[in-house]
Amino acid sequence: MNRVRMILGIGLLLLANPDPVAADTLPKVQSGRIERLADFESSMVPPRHIDVWLPDGYPAHGPYAVLYMHDGQMLFDATTTWNQQEWRVDEVAGALIAAGKVRPFIVVGIGNAGAARHSEYFPQKPFETLDADQQATLLELEREPGKPLFADGVYADRYLRFVVEDLKPAIDARFRTHRGPEHTMIMGSSMGGLISLYALTEYPQVFGAAAGLSTHWPGIMPQDRNPVPDAFIEYLTTTLPGPGAHRIYFDH
Repeated sequence: MNRVRMILGIGLLLLANPDPVAADTLPKVQSGRIERLADFESSMVPPRHIDVWLPDGYPAHGPYAVLYMHDGQMLFDATTTWNQQEWRVDEVAGALIAAGKVRPFIVVGIGNAGAARHSEYFPQKPFETLDADQQATLLELEREPGKPLFADGVYADRYLRFVVEDLKPAIDARFRTHRGPEHTMIMGSSMGGLISLYALTEYPQVFGAAAGLSTHWPGIMPQDRNPVPDAFIEYLTTTLPGPGAHRIYFDH
């Protein structure tokens, strides 16, 4: 997939989604169609809808590459989102495929967990390298009075296990997909950008490419001496896959 064209086309309109929105309304699309795995269950994370976008002509041009995207509520239909904006994934992806500019692919939109979004998307291993006081400071932050930023601690490792061990096998069993890492990408914005990069570093054998748009990097603590970026850089220094086998798009 021509990752950069895809990113530049669909990444301009996204704003992070902090709360559940119109969760039971199936998105309307202008290109292709949506197939929903409703209330997809896992022992690792709360259930959520999975909206799978299938391009026009599916499954005739398969097997298809797969792009996993976070904040699935925001991808396809502005009439169902909290801020009346969308990524326009179906319009742009459909046009790129039809023009032959990218190989055929499907999009797996993974609904976020609403108030627990930060808990799922904040990379866990860098968090765990912070000392106890630094961790406590993070977990005490509020996104607005009375609403904690982290509703349930930090459990990004369980979230990624859900994607890799529960969701991906279900997608590969149900849809006509290529299954190897060279055909499997992951992408998100803001905190979704962080968790996408984390997914590639934790599961380089699963994801061949990751994209982080307007990534929350990660000025989350309201103080001058923020320890979080250094923790992330130290983590990446030892875990980022070497050059040659993976592709990364990252902006912030």
